[in-house]
This record gives sequence, C-alpha cells and structure tokens, in this order.
Amino acid sequence: ACGVHHLQRGSQNRQFGMFESLWFVVVTLATVGFGDIYPDIWPSQLFILIMICFVLVILPTQLEQLALTWLERQKLGGSYSSHRAQTEKHVVVCMTVLQADSVMDFLNEFYAHPKLQDYFVVMLSPCELDTTMKMLLQVPLWAQRVIYVQGSALKDTDLTRCRMQDAEACFILSARNHRNTADKDATDQHTIMRAWAVRDFAPKCPLYIHLFRPENKFHVKFADNVVCEDEFKYALLANNCLCPGISTFVTLLLHTSRGQEGQTSHEEWQRLYGKCSGNEIYQIRLGDSKFFGDYEGKSFTYASFHAHRKYGVSLVGIQQDLPGSTILLNPGPRHIMRKTDFCFYMNITKEENSAFILTHPNQDCTTFDRARLPLGTEKPSRVASMIAGVGTVALELQHTRAQNCSADTNNLSRTGSRRHNLTLPKGLNIQSLQKRPSIAPVPAVLDMRNIHVNILGSDSEDEDEDEPDAEIDDEFPEYVKGFPPVTPYVGTSPTLCHLLKVKRQLCCLQLDIACPHCSHQNAKEYNWPNPVIIVAADHASSGLYNFIVPLRSHARPRKSLSPIVLLLSKQPDNSFLNMISYFPLVFWMRGSIDCVEDLLRAGINLTENVVVVNKETSNSREEDTLADCNTIISVQTIFRLFPKANIITEISHAYNMRFMQFRPDDLYALSLSKQEKKERERGSNIYYMFRLPFAAGNVFSASMLDALLYQAFVKDYLMTFVRLLLGIDMAVGSGHLSSMKITKDDLWIRTYGRLYQKLCSTTCEIPIGIYRTQYHSGTEVVSVRQYSSSSPCYAEMLEKGLLTPERQDIIQMVKCRMKTQGLTLQDYSEVTDKRFTISYVVINPSYDLKLELGDIVYTIQPSSLSPLPSPLTDERKLLGDDDTRQGHTVVNEMESSDTEDKEEEERCNDHLLANTAHESLISKVPEVCL
Repeated sequence: ACGVHHLQRGSQNRQFGMFESLWFVVVTLATVGFGDIYPDIWPSQLFILIMICFVLVILPTQLEQLALTWLERQKLGGSYSSHRAQTEKHVVVCMTVLQADSVMDFLNEFYAHPKLQDYFVVMLSPCELDTTMKMLLQVPLWAQRVIYVQGSALKDTDLTRCRMQDAEACFILSARNHRNTADKDATDQHTIMRAWAVRDFAPKCPLYIHLFRPENKFHVKFADNVVCEDEFKYALLANNCLCPGISTFVTLLLHTSRGQEGQTSHEEWQRLYGKCSGNEIYQIRLGDSKFFGDYEGKSFTYASFHAHRKYGVSLVGIQQDLPGSTILLNPGPRHIMRKTDFCFYMNITKEENSAFILTHPNQDCTTFDRARLPLGTEKPSRVASMIAGVGTVALELQHTRAQNCSADTNNLSRTGSRRHNLTLPKGLNIQSLQKRPSIAPVPAVLDMRNIHVNILGSDSEDEDEDEPDAEIDDEFPEYVKGFPPVTPYVGTSPTLCHLLKVKRQLCCLQLDIACPHCSHQNAKEYNWPNPVIIVAADHASSGLYNFIVPLRSHARPRKSLSPIVLLLSKQPDNSFLNMISYFPLVFWMRGSIDCVEDLLRAGINLTENVVVVNKETSNSREEDTLADCNTIISVQTIFRLFPKANIITEISHAYNMRFMQFRPDDLYALSLSKQEKKERERGSNIYYMFRLPFAAGNVFSASMLDALLYQAFVKDYLMTFVRLLLGIDMAVGSGHLSSMKITKDDLWIRTYGRLYQKLCSTTCEIPIGIYRTQYHSGTEVVSVRQYSSSSPCYAEMLEKGLLTPERQDIIQMVKCRMKTQGLTLQDYSEVTDKRFTISYVVINPSYDLKLELGDIVYTIQPSSLSPLPSPLTDERKLLGDDDTRQGHTVVNEMESSDTEDKEEEERCNDHLLANTAHESLISKVPEVCL
C-alpha cells in the first residue's frame, strides 16, 4: 500500500491517498477488483503486477506451514494453564498408550463419586491419539473435563505443562497390550521411572501406581497406593477355591453401582443379584454415625448384628483412633465400641445419603417392625441386657423364670472349621416346628472381671477342646505353624502358615517324575484324602506365592489342606522350588492344559477346582481384542472334555467373558446377552455381570482390579481392607474370610437375619454374603430342593442312551487316554448337571431373605491371633464352674432394677409368654468354634 501510494504521486491525473492505496491493495489481492480505483501510470502498474506474482507463489507455502503447525499442536495436545491450576482441581493420568477401554473405565469410576464432579483429568501420554480416542474426547461429557497432553513424564517441561506440582493426584497406569512376558517386565520398568520422575518434580503430589510384578513393589514404596496385579489376582483366585464366587463378590464390591442393574428383569434372581451388587465399603466415625452411634460401649458383635437388623447395614471392621493402628476385620466381642472408632460397613449407599427415618433407641418398635422381625430378635428389655452383661450369653428372657435346658449338636458343613454351630434345640425337628425356635440373643457386653486369662498360650481352651487339637497335631506331626522362611521377592507381608518342619527335597516336588524318595508318577498314586487344586500357568511367576499362602493359612485345619499341583509350561528355577519346598502338599509338573495326558496325570479327575491363569504369550498381533483367544479355546476344551471340573479362568479383557464356557445350543445363556445390552445402554460400569460364568465366579479379569486403584483416591482405606480380606496381609486381632454351606439340618434357621444372630451369639462370626446355586429348565429358575425332586438324573439318561453322539465320542476318547496312562476309568465323570445351574453371589442380603438348601454363606471369622484368648471360652468355663452361683446373682440384680423398667419388662414378658404355647423356646449355652 505504501509502494502504490508513493509511485502514484507521479501521476498528473489520479493521485491516491493512504486510505485509497490500502483499499486498492486489499480489493486487488482479494481478486474482487471493483475498478473504482486503479493506477494509471506504468511504474505503479508494474509494481502491482510483481506483487501479485509474489503473493501467488509465497502465500500458499506460508498457509501450508501454518496448517502443519496447527496440526502438530493438536497432536501435542494442549496444556493446563497455571491460572486454572490455582482455581480448579485436577488429576494427572500417565499411560504409555491411551486405550479407549482403559480410559473409559477410569473416567466412569472416577466421576462416579459426587465429590469429584468438579475435577479435571489431564491425560499425559507419549503416543498420538488413535481414532477411537479422538472420538471419545469429542463427546460433550468428556470434552469439558478431559485434557490431552502429548509428552513424557520423564521431562520436566511436559510435567510443567500438566501442572503436576499443583495436581491433587497422579495416576500412573500400565498398558495391557502385551505380547509376551518381557513386555510386562518392561512396562513395570517404565512405570517405576515415571514414578521416580514425578516424585522428583512434585514431591507432595500423591501417587497411585499400577504394577504387574510384585517384586517391583519395593522400588515405589514411597507411593501412596500401589496395586500389584499379580499379587491381587493370585490371592483372589486362591480364595475362589476356598469360597466359591468370591472373585465376583470382590469385583462387585469394588465397582461403583447403585443396585439398579437387573431391576427391570422378570427373573427374581437377576433382580436380587443386581440389587445387592450395589453394596460398597464405606467408613464413618462412630461418634458421627446414626447407624452405630447407639452402640457406644457395646461389643463389636452386638453392634454388627443390631445394625444389620435395624438398618440392613453390615458392620465388618473397625479401626481405632490410635497412632499406628490398622483396620481390624471382625475383632470379635472383646472389642468395645468407642466414640473415636472408625466403622467400616457394607451398604448400597453411604450413611450420609441414606433415607432412613431414625427413631430413638428407647422408643417402642412400630407395628411393622414387630411383625417383620422374628420374636427372638426384638429389642431386649433391661433384664435381658443384664443377663447378657454378666456373661450368660445363651439365656433368653423367659428363662429367668425357668430352668436351663440342654441341647445337642447337629453337623454343619463348613470350610475350614473344626466345630459345628447351627444347632437345633433338643426335642425339635423340622417336621414338628410350627414356629421358629428361639436363638440366643447377642450379648451387649462381656463381663471380664472374673475371667482368668492364661497368658502362656494364645489358643487356650478347656480340656475337652484341647483333645481334638492334640489328636490333629498327632495326625500331622510333620506340620508346624510359622512364617515362610524363603520368600520370592522383597516386600512380602509376614503371614502365618502351615509349614513343614523339614523341607522336602527338590526332586520330590515334581509330581510325575519318580525319585529315590518317592515312586509316584501321577496324582492318583498319591491317594490324597482331599481333592486336588490344579493351577495352569505359563511359567513359575513370583506371584504364585500369593496363591499358595491363602491355601496354607494357619486358620485352616491341617486335615482340610488340599494338594496344589502347578502345571507349568516352562521349567521353574531353583529359587522358586526352594520356596515351595517348605509348604506341605505343593507339587509341580511340566505340561500344558492343551495336552489331555498332562491333565490326567495332574489329577483333573480328582480335582474340584482348575485355575487357569491367562497366557502371557499372545498369538494375536493385529487385534488386541483377540489377546485372550488361546486361553479361551484351551479352557473350552477342558470344559467339553471334563464337565465335572470347576474351571476358574483369568482373562485380560472383560468383554471376552461372553465366550467363557460357551454353549451355542443353550438358549437361556444366549438370552442373557439381551440383558447385557440393556445394561450397557443404561451406562452400567459392570454390564457383563449377568453372564453366567462371571456371576458364578468362574471367570475373572485382572483389569477389574483397576477400580481398586481408582476408588483409593476417595477411599484411602479400601486398599488395606481388601488386602486383609483376601489374606494378603495379616493384622493381630483381625479376622479372616471363611464360608459355610447350608444343609438340610440347618434349614430351621429359615432366614439370613436369624443366621446372622445365630452366628453372632455363638461363634461371633459376621456373615457378609451368600453364594447361591439354582437350577433352570430354560424357562424358569427353581431351587435345589425342587430340582432334585423333579428332574431325571444323568444316570438314567446314560442308561436310556440319551447322550449325543458327540458326547459319546468325547467319553470314548478320554477313556482311551486314561487307559494308556494306567488310570482307573471309574474316576472319570462322564456327565454333569452344571449346564442346568445358575450360581450367583448376594452381597449383604436383607434380614428376611430366606435361606435355601446348598447356600454357601461368606463369613468373617474372628482372629485366632488375638493377644488374649477368646472371652467366650472363659465365659463357658465360668458357666460350667459357677452356673448356680451366677444364676442367683442374675436374679438378685434383676429384682433390684425392677422398679425402673417394670412396665417395659411386664410388656415384653407377657409378649413372650403369650407365644410359649405355640413356640418351643429353648436356649443353650453356645459352643465356641475355635
């Protein structure tokens, strides 16, 4: 414009002003050319011509560079400004590859908590976004919350762009697209380096780290929370062998849900299963709680039972407000609730969000409550509380006017228990029961004044109870309780286990190879009394230590220990063999689950559980979703050849669960895919929960453990709680996970609430859930009792020739292989009825849920590592020695307090006596399961 203005001064007819020159240049270069202003001398015209040629050559190049710069900036992502960091809250997520599934799992779990709705998420990754991630970040829900930054956590400039020093937390996650074992080791190394870099750059930023190998944990011990995949998954798989379905139980407990899944289904089991899946673990201080505040000064067992009876809340643990204290699961009746205690409970919603209308504890129960609750669980009067207070745990109120009656014991099938507790009062049977027999009330407090403590042994019992223990010790003199002397990696938690006094020779550990000390060559020749547990893995990972420890826990009776056979594809090293040589009944053999002969030698016909660990060598390089294909096909082969075996499988991707134990002709199983689609459309985080293998606990994905790390940001106690529950860690005074099976002799209990009371008043166990198995005919689901009485057995099908030709060919092939191995054909189970069963877990059932035959109840038993002996043991001694004297003391104290609560006592007594003609109420002194 200045050039045109200067040159046009030479014109005598038309001279341009500055504005006119600018107008001419813009109009000309814009190719509009109105023609109202134009140069009329040749120097100006030549200048304009040269400028037009220059623009046509240079401008496209510059525009191309500008576009490339803009695209590169888009690839590098944005940055989080310092101003936003000071006024807003954000967290940083570091990943090598941003996979859409992993990112969505994180976002769904992170933003499920109401306190985190205003947080921003900064994704830091060195890789470019793929098409799926670009589409994900363009969704309006995430576009305003998620900020992508391309860079490395090892560079301070990239950490500055993320404002790591101002972040509320940093999550360092590991990618799962691995091809072999070395990839996981390399991924852990990358994670450790990132953690060190973040710690160096922002020392005050909390770190949440995901690792694969437990031996790498001690490198990041400074982190606030660390989830080691191999450590948790092997512990979870081991507990699945002890408590069926516990992997599903823990997975549902960790995922955020409100119990809305399956509520629109027409099947009752889906509604019950979906509703109870909304239970989670919450924490509250006793002094601030309306659920538990009334139980200050009461025993833990008393508070747990009454909180569940009144509010449906299951109190499972506490933590004292003392320096260095940890969470204690079911500390037992010795622990007296204090105002400063932190209570850990299971419920669908936290107490602050509950809609309960709480009444004063001294007010009378409403008509609804009296009608709903069984008689033995109504609020006791002051007389009953005083009876419980002096230690007579098993007395009912009306027995202050009557004599005590004796009771006998019935058997209860229990996993890892020496005693049986669900006893039916003497003189009663199932047929003669018109109404429910009474159950001993849970004591409010325990009188410790006259209890004599034997400090010489932590497992002191009376003489009658020492005899069975001595017999068991004599039966297994080679066993001893202790801590494993050899551990596979640094940082293992000290866990008390059953060990061998003298370690076995390394040659004796191999199951199928004879040695000078042992001539057996297959599992059948060992003649084990308990069924074997087979673990199939690619190699001897150090994480297998966490599989062995729960199965050899000191809390399990020695006679119930099941042999463990490690079926490994590669030869284990001597350090691993030296570690397992101290554990009893642990063997290994080299083989593969793809080989029928290897499975037969390992004892698949003698097993109850086959644990298949996901293969770390994938044969899919083009598509990550096919990473589980070799594991799925191998498991399907075992499922078809050995239908009796209970297969527990670990896979990488949760969406592949639909292929586990696939039955193309099972219309009922295929119909559940519609329910899965509905839950996915509703936005459920656990849409796969209705798949039968997952509901039954037969399949588990390690990616589900990521939710534990995400929720630890809000629930800092959750990591410790799960580790104690699975037996990875131990704490003095903390209970352990167990289970019991409901038999015909136990059905007199009737409901889950009465079972809760029975356990709390006898063995002081806390039930936390049920594993239920039902049969389906394709159109309806029936109980075990109904199915067993109406359905034809498989023996009849075999005799009548109703088996398919394919099934007959499979039977013939397996039997031929067994003959070549020298095995007896009678051990092979040709058919099974598992294809007609539905198994699922019920977390924290309601008080009035009816028990069914075959239900397996998850319980938390009180610890046997308490520094003092069980108070119930001492109370039983007092009852045996001074029964008459204590009875007179109780009556005298009741008479002295009669003036204060006379009206209430008379009303309760009349209510109890009015039902005496209809109900046989017989109390018994509880026996303790120690």
